[in-house]
Amino acid sequence: MAQMEQSSGSSRRQFLRRSALLAGLAAGVSALLSACQLGAPAGGNTAPAQTGTTVGGKLGEVLQRGKVIVGTGSTNPPWHFEDESGNLVGMDIEMAKIVSKGLFDKDDKIEFVKQKPDARIPNLQTDKVDVVIQFMTVTPQRAQNVEFTIPYYREAVNLLLPASSPYNGAKDMIGKKTKISILQNSFAEDLVHHGVPDAEVMQLDTQANAILALDSGRVDAAAVDDSTCRWLYTQNPGKYKVGNYSWDANTYSMAVKPGDQRWLNWLNTVIHEAVLGLGYPDYAAAFKKYFGVDIPVPQAGFPIEYGGLQRS
Repeated sequence: MAQMEQSSGSSRRQFLRRSALLAGLAAGVSALLSACQLGAPAGGNTAPAQTGTTVGGKLGEVLQRGKVIVGTGSTNPPWHFEDESGNLVGMDIEMAKIVSKGLFDKDDKIEFVKQKPDARIPNLQTDKVDVVIQFMTVTPQRAQNVEFTIPYYREAVNLLLPASSPYNGAKDMIGKKTKISILQNSFAEDLVHHGVPDAEVMQLDTQANAILALDSGRVDAAAVDDSTCRWLYTQNPGKYKVGNYSWDANTYSMAVKPGDQRWLNWLNTVIHEAVLGLGYPDYAAAFKKYFGVDIPVPQAGFPIEYGGLQRS
């Protein structure tokens, strides 16, 4: 028995020595790899993008093609519109560039397909586009026909006010017998009254006319998207101010054809890292350009995605 115990102890010590040796070798390899990574150029990929030969599905198709086909609009600032040279610009276009950069390390490997809003879902379903980036509001009904990414913007209703207005936002206007213009639709009255319950609502045939009513002094404020308020303010800072209270928030996300989880996951990664990771500078610059807002810089340490969780 003693011999067996001695033999067993000797075998155990040999095993531990071998384990320690292997651990040391692994640590050395790890340190060497880390040193190589530290020596890599900052701000760029350490390896070229895959060519698509080893990646399947839509992601592989896009990589092999060498460009991403994006469905978007061309007539809705600040999201997607044409500049004086006829080039597409806007926040949606910047998001498309972020996707292209993630795929090819270049932000111009994009073929834009200009489409009306009612073509967004059909063009995905018939594979005319790889992804829709066109201020698309997430709804459960639409999610039956497409798959949505994580959000890249949170929209809401807000008030555009004259710079000289005595009001700072919707809550200031309650009980003041104010008049508010809005684009005509079946739920316009309710939409305004969610923010200013007793306002008189003036419905007009276009959003441009709703804002013209504000410019001409026929109303106290115009109810439009928060992003539109901020865009108009950035273009005319001495003419307008943005209401300090928004309501009826909704989500803007990219959309893809259902059934390709890897493509969806990859796009989610790109959006997440643009908002909170290494892609933040590009996203923040676009946000500032089109909305006039400096967004918070992501901080090191505990991920803010879990900010609502309490540690015991």
